[in-house]
Amino acid sequence: MKKTLTALATAALVAVVSAPAMAEKTIGVSWKVFQEERWKRDEAVIKKIVEDAGNKYISADAQGSAAKQLTDVESLISQGADVLMIVPFDSEAILPAVEQASAEGIPMIAYDVQIEHPDSLYITFDNVGVGRLMAKTMLENAGGKTEGNFAFIKGDQGDPNATFLFEGIIEVLQPSLDSGAIKNVCETFTDGWKPENAQKNMEQCLTSQNNNIDAVISENDGMAGGVVAALEAQGMAGDVPVTGQDGDLAAINRVARGTQLVSIWKDSRALGKVAAEAALMLADGKAMTDVPGTAPFSGGKRGVEVTSILLEPTPITTDSVSKVIDAGWISKEKACEGAMDGVDGC
Repeated sequence: MKKTLTALATAALVAVVSAPAMAEKTIGVSWKVFQEERWKRDEAVIKKIVEDAGNKYISADAQGSAAKQLTDVESLISQGADVLMIVPFDSEAILPAVEQASAEGIPMIAYDVQIEHPDSLYITFDNVGVGRLMAKTMLENAGGKTEGNFAFIKGDQGDPNATFLFEGIIEVLQPSLDSGAIKNVCETFTDGWKPENAQKNMEQCLTSQNNNIDAVISENDGMAGGVVAALEAQGMAGDVPVTGQDGDLAAINRVARGTQLVSIWKDSRALGKVAAEAALMLADGKAMTDVPGTAPFSGGKRGVEVTSILLEPTPITTDSVSKVIDAGWISKEKACEGAMDGVDGC
């Protein structure tokens, strides 16, 4: 009898000890180009939340290749991912892998970049709103422009965010374009959102317009860096206002130095937190609509309705640099190195 009780107690202990391991979930993340500065911030938050909850984090870097990302997602599935979080390099090219995950009943999160599939939860900042903020800042800020020749340096053609941003930009600028106060003299997509490609696009624009450019709407900070480099080569940096978004550290410093008008700050720590918590809910069997803050969204090219969470961004100009310093996003030393006089927080 004693041996039987001992055996039962041992079995019970084993069950208790084994329970957390059995309950462990695996969250798999496919990054489109992990070398970009901002994704490292996102990952740090996501990984911590997942692992602090006793779960497993795995990831893959597509390195800017749509083909590699397909095999990356297949690999994450084969490694037992209970939830997939995907930052698609190309939202159309990734669909076969998404269909595979859907067929296997694996919940998915389209992280920051939309995937037009009803089984993916789209979590991002309001990118149409980001476009509006960039254009409004150009028109309303003392360092911006309300008329003249405008260049539009758009993101990668395969990324729907490039289109969403442009929708917001044009929504604000359309009256000025219609009146002729603003002229769209250069408009180009930029392969991979790469700064060096943006620099080439800007150089070609300057050449075609004999340097007669009054403002540049660049759709992100990395590309804004390439744009500013092209302007610097012509002695025009600081005279031509340039927009961007993401809150890259170098971009915030350019705002303080006066070579970039605005960086629309999307605090990726907040985005990562929302996405990680949503992933854990989905891993536990919750429906997408059970995640707090969700709403229908159907603004993509194909009009597929998806469940979404859209966060609000914050414009950072010389009048608001202190916001990112106070939030611990960037140190005062990095933000304010070489800053102009009168920059907020410097």
